[in-house]
Amino acid sequence: MDFGVFIPIANNGWLISENSPQYMGTWELNKNVVQEAERQGFAFALSMVKLRGFGGKVEFWDHALESFTLMAGLAAVTDRIKLYASTAVLTLPPALVARMATTIDQIAPGRFGINIVSGWAKGEYEQMGLWPGDDYFGYRYEYSTEYVQILRDLFEKGRSDLKGQYFTMDDCVLSPQPTGHVDIVCAGQSDRGMRMVAELGDYNFILSPGVNDPEVYRESTSRLAAAAQSTGRDVGSLPLFMAIMAETDEEARAKWDSYQAGADAGALGYMADEGGKDESADSAGTARTINLPEGAVNFNMATLVGSYETVARQIDQVATMPGVKGMMFTFDDFEQGVHDFGTRVKPLLG
Repeated sequence: MDFGVFIPIANNGWLISENSPQYMGTWELNKNVVQEAERQGFAFALSMVKLRGFGGKVEFWDHALESFTLMAGLAAVTDRIKLYASTAVLTLPPALVARMATTIDQIAPGRFGINIVSGWAKGEYEQMGLWPGDDYFGYRYEYSTEYVQILRDLFEKGRSDLKGQYFTMDDCVLSPQPTGHVDIVCAGQSDRGMRMVAELGDYNFILSPGVNDPEVYRESTSRLAAAAQSTGRDVGSLPLFMAIMAETDEEARAKWDSYQAGADAGALGYMADEGGKDESADSAGTARTINLPEGAVNFNMATLVGSYETVARQIDQVATMPGVKGMMFTFDDFEQGVHDFGTRVKPLLG
């Protein structure tokens, strides 16, 4: 079972609260987090792409680094951990992303992968004049499928001649090619999103709201396993969790209750407004999921709140779900959280 950390590339990590730790997602912080994750045996680290924050009193995610350049820097100061950068498909041509990836692969051979972001937050792209219109909500997975196919062609054959509905490649070349397979990760929550990763991806991040209820992931991991079976490909689920840990369940719960009490209504309101703009989203899609009120203070990922022993038991429960090959974690305090997970939780796992 591989464990990963969703590194804090933007301010305040994943807690949208006035009572949570307040910090910037600096190079120094992310370097410390990833190096500690490597020391503690984490298998991978992933950075998101965020181009516009949610505002509010805490200016949530208003201050963010860029994913590929950050991971290139981290590639140079790590030795074993796998590194994933994120591309927002409306912002960077796939041929350029392929060349960026093969460059980072030279810094960290065999340790680089790409997370595909099809785009659910209209405001991120509209501010730059890159939003193609609201009909994009309805075809973003078809667009992303062609995007990923071009990446696959360039990585595996060094050439792409794809003639699609959204991209036209004319003897597009890539040299040098990566030293090995470049994993493609997606985060499709809808059936259509899962079909895309089942056809072309390697892993899919799964998110769902809920506190101390790992079972919220069983339905989604089962849907992805079924989609992968239909394509005959080996695709793994990576459920996403926030871990709020302490010596006792009561201490951990007190921290979580404080974060909830300090929820930044302004930032949460902006997030809900952005999610509501995709009228085509189905009930399982990201745009709908982030609008659910329970747990919204941590971006609606499932939250494990408890002692190290409690968190370990819940992780063991998730490990039994179909198709789960690993889990990705965020923390309220990233440096301490990564250390405590490695030293206090991992030794307790079954």
